[in-house]
Amino acid sequence: MVTESLAEMLIRHEGLRLELYVCSAGKCTIGVGRNLDDRGISESEARLMLRNDIAASMHEAKSFAWYRGLCEVRQNVVISMIFNIGLPRFKSFKRMMAALDVSDYELAADEMLDSKWARQVGNRAVELSDMMRVG
Repeated sequence: MVTESLAEMLIRHEGLRLELYVCSAGKCTIGVGRNLDDRGISESEARLMLRNDIAASMHEAKSFAWYRGLCEVRQNVVISMIFNIGLPRFKSFKRMMAALDVSDYELAADEMLDSKWARQVGNRAVELSDMMRVG
């Protein structure tokens, strides 16, 4: 049985590191001694991190006044882009955001495709731009 006292003892012994580091045995490690080289993470842990990352991307997307006026499909496109490239790089899509500000979804989709990002992610950009166009 995992008790709070056991967890606290392990945190004292192992430390709590929120950034990836190489432990004394030369293994990539994170958290409380989690050896990523040998153990990795479980699917449920990956899904928990995904939910947390989606929530963070949604919070960042809500900083744009035009975001709330989008249908759910278009909101999901914006969230997907922020999730993929981060908020600072997303903010560099100035012409796309200007198009979204005036609800010109055709132009927004075109601007998505006319980017280094689209060339890097290929079919993902095509799918997301189609979603932006159609809603």
